[in-house]
Amino acid sequence: MSTPQSGWDQHNEPTRRYPAVPPSEPEEEEPVVEAGKLWAGGFGTAVVAALVVLVGILLVRGILEIDILSPSEAGTYGDSSTTTYAFGAFAVAILATGMLHLLLLLMPRPMSFFNWIMILATVVGVLIPFTVVADLESQIATGAINLVVGICITSLLGSVGAIATRMRGNRGARVR
Repeated sequence: MSTPQSGWDQHNEPTRRYPAVPPSEPEEEEPVVEAGKLWAGGFGTAVVAALVVLVGILLVRGILEIDILSPSEAGTYGDSSTTTYAFGAFAVAILATGMLHLLLLLMPRPMSFFNWIMILATVVGVLIPFTVVADLESQIATGAINLVVGICITSLLGSVGAIATRMRGNRGARVR
């Protein structure tokens, strides 16, 4: 077969060369923690945790009539132990916020570590009442309150940590 007589002359140009694309080095992205959001959320979580303790005590002592933290003569609220318990939950939430802040700044997959630490700390909080001498129903009630407080702190700070963190250079990307 012969070559066509016309029209092929225009295709005699050499192949165009494009500049080589230099291999891009992946930038190491560091998280940016919006500390104001994180600590405001941590404070809010601490208030909710303290209120969970108060509601739990009022439910257990007032409605279920289980003596918890103080004898029945102390009334529905109990005594200063109830206030100490609520302030303790507040303090635990603040400490968890500080731990979360450090994890977000320093750890790979910080939320995974945070969730594991909080789950294990909650299990410890649930088991501790069973290591002291008290009525079984009081131990169960205290363990249940500690479980709800642990779930509260873990879930609220987990969402606050995700919202308060983004990757440098990405306005919308969040840390997982």
